[in-house]
Formats: sequence, C-alpha cells, structure tokens
Amino acid sequence: MLAVARDQVLERGQGLSEQQVLEVLRLGDDRLEELLGLAHEVRMRWCGPEVEVEGIVSVKTGGCPEDCHFCSQSGRFPTPVRSAWLDIPGLVEAARQTAATGATEFCIVAAVRGPDARLLSQVRAGIEAIRAEPETRDINIACSLGMLTQEQVDELAEMGVHRYNHNLETARSHFPLVVTTHTWEERWNTLRMVRDAGMEVCCGGIIGMGESLEQRAEFAAQLAALEPDEVPLNFLIPQPGTPYADYDVVEGPDALRVVGAFRLALPRTILRFAGGRELTLGDLGAKQGMVGGINAIIVGNYLTNLGRPAQQDLDMLDELKMPIKALNETL
Repeated sequence: MLAVARDQVLERGQGLSEQQVLEVLRLGDDRLEELLGLAHEVRMRWCGPEVEVEGIVSVKTGGCPEDCHFCSQSGRFPTPVRSAWLDIPGLVEAARQTAATGATEFCIVAAVRGPDARLLSQVRAGIEAIRAEPETRDINIACSLGMLTQEQVDELAEMGVHRYNHNLETARSHFPLVVTTHTWEERWNTLRMVRDAGMEVCCGGIIGMGESLEQRAEFAAQLAALEPDEVPLNFLIPQPGTPYADYDVVEGPDALRVVGAFRLALPRTILRFAGGRELTLGDLGAKQGMVGGINAIIVGNYLTNLGRPAQQDLDMLDELKMPIKALNETL
C-alpha cells in the first residue's frame, strides 16, 4: 500500500481514496515509522517546511444550546463549564499574547449554534480593536462562530475575517450518534458559503468518539471532497458530565496512524495539531506527528482545556529545525 501511496501521493500529488486510507489505518505498528516517514516527505514536497502557528480564544464560553456529546460547553449536560463572555480588552490582550509567540493566526471562537446580532457586533468591535494595536494589527484573524446564514457570511467577509473554522467533527455516517440538535448537512452548507465568499475554509474534527476505522477513512474522504485550506486534528478529551466522559483516550500509535493517513489523503492541506494531542501523544508522540505529516500547531490553551505552554511548543519546533511561517508570507 505504501509503495502505491509513494507514487500516487508523493510523486503525483493525488490524495488517497477512502478505501486506500482504510488500508493505511489498518497497517500494523511495525509499519508506522515507514508511514510517518512517507507522510513527512509528502508534507515537505507539497506544503514546504514551514509550520503555521495559531492561538485561539473563546469570546463566549459555555451555555451552548446544542448537544454535541463531546463538548463541555453544551448547556444540556451537567459539566463544570459555565457561560461567560470575554470583553474587548481581554480579546485584544489574548491577540497580543498570541502575536508575541510569532503566530500568524488568531482565532475568535464562540460556543453558539450560530451568531446573533450581539455576538457579531462584539466580533466586529474586537477585530477593529485588534487592528488598532501596533502589536496585533497584522495578524490574520479567523473566526469559529457556528452555523451561518448567507448574510452573516457576507458580514464576516466584509470585516476582513481571513479564515472560518467550522468542523464537520466526524464522518457523515457517524454524526447522528454525536450530535442530534443539528445535522452534518447544515455544517457542510455553512462551509460551502464560506468558500464561495472568498474566506479560507478550516474544517476538521475529533478522533476517538466511537467511530470505526471505516468511518475514519470516510471522514478523510469527505474532508478531501470539501478541499479545506486547513484541517485541525483533535483527539477526544473525555469531558466530565458529557456522554463521552468515560470514553477511552485514543492510543498513541492509532493517533499517529490517523496523522499519517490524513496527510496522504490531503497532501496540500494545512494539517494542524489541535486539542487532545498532549493527552494522546505526549511529548515524544507530538514530535513524531510533527515529522509525520503535521505542518501547523495551536499553541497555548484550547477553549476549556489546558494545552502546553506556548514556549514548550516553540522550543520543540526549534529542536526539530522547523521554521515558523512568517506573517508577511501569509498576507
């Protein structure tokens, strides 16, 4: 399989099909090093050596009306997370801290089904305040505000939002077991409108929510069909109070197989390490992932989970001799 992938993906830049991804996900641990080596070659050939660094901040935390079974911010589950809003000075300070790490992307996130007028007004004010600060005026601003209408898509594009994140989360066939208050198709439609409006599309998901290997391959193929600019790979962090509180953490070798397989399915896409990598992979596994197809990373904390200190990740990139993508190259 990997010999076929070398010719198809590395030499011709054609991503693996769903069935081919499944074959990769079924490889034994004895082939893992070979898989990651090929995935790294593919990343270097089609994406280059730079690593894109991003920070994220939640402008509205908790109290979400949706029932995403993995999420501690759902108001439907007895989790410790409580609803809270971040004010504009707090948003600007988060952007300033993100920019200080050398990050080129700053993502404003809200736990909502979709944005209302109040939230969009706050996002607009936040973007204007970030643009007014010398330290942050040039950083690319992304948003993740749930499902959108066409009018809202147009408004965000007019604000200068660079990239919009809206995760499909999992394979279409598995989605009804993960979320019941909205559909996979509703998410897909938002992403199509975002792409048509000229914003970059960021779309990934979470591995370890009870999906089969076949569904992981299905998910990779569906992402490839969407052609996103960025795919954040999360690994489930079982959250107290949620339906997935007692789920097992994804084993390290399985997580690395996903990294390699998704790189081979998406040879030209920004593939970003996101939530759960610390728990699933630890320090050594994170390094293996970085030389196994990953070419972007979220630094600092996630939405309701602690990540690693940003400097620890920056030190890792320095140790691996991986250059951080410069801001002026992304504008």
